[in-house]
Amino acid sequence: MSRGAPALLALLYAAAAPAAGTLIHSERSQYREVLVYEDAGTRCLCFTHECAIGRQSCVLLAQPDRLVFEYTRMMLGALFLTPDPHDILVIGLGGGTLPRALERLLPAAHIDVVEIDPAVVRVAAQYFDFKATAQLGVSTEDGRAYVRRLLRAGTPQYDLILLDAYERQYIPEHLLTREFLQQVRQLLKPGGIVAANTWSSSRLYANESVTYHAVFGDFYNLKSGNRIILASAGALPSLEQIRRNAGRFTTAFEPLGFTPDTLLPLFSMQQDWDPAARVLTDQYSPANLLNALP
Repeated sequence: MSRGAPALLALLYAAAAPAAGTLIHSERSQYREVLVYEDAGTRCLCFTHECAIGRQSCVLLAQPDRLVFEYTRMMLGALFLTPDPHDILVIGLGGGTLPRALERLLPAAHIDVVEIDPAVVRVAAQYFDFKATAQLGVSTEDGRAYVRRLLRAGTPQYDLILLDAYERQYIPEHLLTREFLQQVRQLLKPGGIVAANTWSSSRLYANESVTYHAVFGDFYNLKSGNRIILASAGALPSLEQIRRNAGRFTTAFEPLGFTPDTLLPLFSMQQDWDPAARVLTDQYSPANLLNALP
């Protein structure tokens, strides 16, 4: 999950980031630099040398099951909307912490992961103990191309789709548009859920919000340093149902280092954006504003 250069982002990550680290791997892929740093028992995958604010994934070497980043815990809040997903798609691998958590939580589920960069897949395997299995498959291609290919083939459909693709600084612009989200919705089973990892502060906050609303209608908004959008191809479950579903994961979340109770207060359907903002489309997705703060 890349985090870019703005000063506010540096502040958001300073508390959790290693003060210094040892570079244990570096390579230039077709798309980016892929770096692995290690410090004080924490190993991080980064796309920038300023790893404190550009970390994609981190693991605690002594407790590799624990989720270091709050956003990964927030993404798992999607399970409160669909607690028994059988078919799951994750776009964006990083170090593989989110797919691995889903694999442990949902042993009966089939998980497809799409990652554009073969170097990231190799590094996730070598340094972050990520393994493809019969349950957890990996495709190396652009996420939008993967979605389009499946739509042409007519199968499969997913109960849960998690959008977690980042470049150095932000989400690739072609994965932000109404056209892409319409394709994602078509891949969902009736009542299927999409969870999208984005930022709670940027000049495109309103544009992203109205774009998701244009495709999915109302959605749950979970905000901290990150913002997680939880939308549905059908009717959203009520907060009462979400609380009931969350109770099913109290014990299951313990090895990950948190409890469902920490997520429940974040669920909101409040529209805290300008509804007149312009929808992001394939013709209008201004990359120059992606990292600009208000």
